[in-house]
Amino acid sequence: MRKSGGLQIDRDAVQELSRRTRSRTANARECQRARLILLYLEGHSKSEISRLVGLSRMRVIEWINRFELEGLPGLEERDGRGRKERYSPAQRTRIVETVCRKPRRGLSRWSVRTLARHLSIEKNKVHRVLQEHDLHPHRLRTFNFSPDPEFGEKLLEVVGLYVDPPKNAIVLCMDEKTGIQALDRTQPLLNLRSKKPRAWSNEYVRHGTRTMLAAVEVGTGKATTWVNKTRKTADFIAFMNQVVKAYPKKRLCVVMDNLNTHKGKAAQEWLENHPQVSFHYTPTHASWVNLAECFFSILSKQGLEQAVHQSGRELERFLDAFVSEYNKHACPFVWTKGPQKLKKIIRLTEEFQSNAV
Repeated sequence: MRKSGGLQIDRDAVQELSRRTRSRTANARECQRARLILLYLEGHSKSEISRLVGLSRMRVIEWINRFELEGLPGLEERDGRGRKERYSPAQRTRIVETVCRKPRRGLSRWSVRTLARHLSIEKNKVHRVLQEHDLHPHRLRTFNFSPDPEFGEKLLEVVGLYVDPPKNAIVLCMDEKTGIQALDRTQPLLNLRSKKPRAWSNEYVRHGTRTMLAAVEVGTGKATTWVNKTRKTADFIAFMNQVVKAYPKKRLCVVMDNLNTHKGKAAQEWLENHPQVSFHYTPTHASWVNLAECFFSILSKQGLEQAVHQSGRELERFLDAFVSEYNKHACPFVWTKGPQKLKKIIRLTEEFQSNAV
């Protein structure tokens, strides 16, 4: 037990007060009150505590009295502090119903101010009601339901290859990234300095585009790529020949989208001549199923986002160098959406398709 005047406190309470003063998750007021009580236990006067913690002497006395009567619970916030909000249930209902409907003519979405003007309600009240109901009219999410009638079967087939690949087979994800621009800047780049990020001119010069074809091995993350100016059927066939050479005498399960160059007559003839290779198509409008998109995301963020190239040939050399460096540190791509998530996706897609008919 510790004593200060008439105040007695056990060791556990002292440890809890000390923990609150050091906590990074507790708010500033909780830390302030804990420090206030610890200072009082150490024998500091109320006037001195007031100066040290930045509270009036009356507030210091109030918190000490509450702690003497109730212990640690006495330091908690109590309901009812502050001015009561003055808006009626009818106003609340009007705000919620209006913001969830299409905005008036001339607006694409509601904002706090336009909604407040429209309803003749103070904008602060509108803002609080939107916060209470977790409504965010300024945000917009995108979605895309697949119209593929075989969506469920294709999805489960591809995911099955990721989760439980066939024995003695390698699963590859193949895709193309088109329109990679060779962009040069009209002024030299300014290097990174203390307190100043890298900077470049907002004016640029185009030097053509390139297309990258990539086959990413799911088990290792390594990529086999080919950079070309076009992505015609002949390009696809040439790239697949390159992939087969990279995996000699291996059974390959190749996941790809439904592009016509992947499913045409030439592609089917190539498959007949390469019985060790099988194509597995993702559902229509479901590029997120193809893990090659993860590789292209890495390429965009780590390679292309701040790159400068003075010619298409220079861009090609850069892409080859990037892939070579990437493959040195590549990691497996792991599918994380479990059965319950897949069932939900399939159910929502089937509902959308039935409603669209």
